[in-house]
Amino acid sequence: MTLNTVALELVPPNVDRGPEQTIEEAHKVLRFAAEAGIEGQIRHILMPSMIAEEDDRPIEMKPKLDVLDFWEAIKPELPSMAGLCTQVTAFSDEAALRGRLGQLTSAGIEGVVFVGVPRTMADGEGSGVPPTDALATFRADVPNRGAILIPTRADEIGRFNFKCERGATFGLCQLLYSDAIVPFLTEFAEHSAARPEILLSFGFVPSFENRVGLINWLIQDPGNEAVAAEQAFVKTLAGSEPEQRRKLMLDLYKRVIDGVADLGFPLSIHLEATYGVSGAAFTTFAQMLDYWSPAAR
Repeated sequence: MTLNTVALELVPPNVDRGPEQTIEEAHKVLRFAAEAGIEGQIRHILMPSMIAEEDDRPIEMKPKLDVLDFWEAIKPELPSMAGLCTQVTAFSDEAALRGRLGQLTSAGIEGVVFVGVPRTMADGEGSGVPPTDALATFRADVPNRGAILIPTRADEIGRFNFKCERGATFGLCQLLYSDAIVPFLTEFAEHSAARPEILLSFGFVPSFENRVGLINWLIQDPGNEAVAAEQAFVKTLAGSEPEQRRKLMLDLYKRVIDGVADLGFPLSIHLEATYGVSGAAFTTFAQMLDYWSPAAR
């Protein structure tokens, strides 16, 4: 079973913002989608479970509404959309995690991406279930089991293949600001028989990114030249006029789609407005989806 979807990421709001902002976010999605002409194309809302990371995060991490509470609040406002979420596994034992997954799927969340420890910790740390173990353990509990895919990361082909062998049915890409996913999937297809669904992730970059730097921080990988090139592209996007910014993102989108369309992987699209949804972001998303959209097939 494939998702075959366009998923829009919505980050649960800060707890101190109250329920009003939650409903307002859902209404913004419907309004901006209608204004941009993509009403009905967004089929899933992807909600990340946020955990504290490094202290140098450009925007302070405050306590967030729990993903399940957030989804149950916005679901009535978005009746045509289903839910996806990320779930941190590394700090929960198997019994607690199974209970949590049961709650998520019962609430209409159709896919879960298993994620591990933050960057400040090493793989395998944490008192709970590693993501690769969760993929295997909860095959019967979650039909759509996701794993993070970072095509610029060293040794990612072996790492992602292992996740597929353990039970991942789809891969959620880190935000793509280059076409590195094309040679990655080309090589992966040559070395692995696995053909998981790939959620290709694209994020809108506003002009104030060059002042705040949140996207730059999110995709960082010090010493990695491929990521440095992506960070430079993000800086270029933020410094461009709106029309040129849309053109640059559309050109990237076309290169990625054209490069991976015939490799044998089911494809979906994941869209993210890192600083919050906006009319400008949806205008860009609409141009991208007009070129190719799973919903239009």
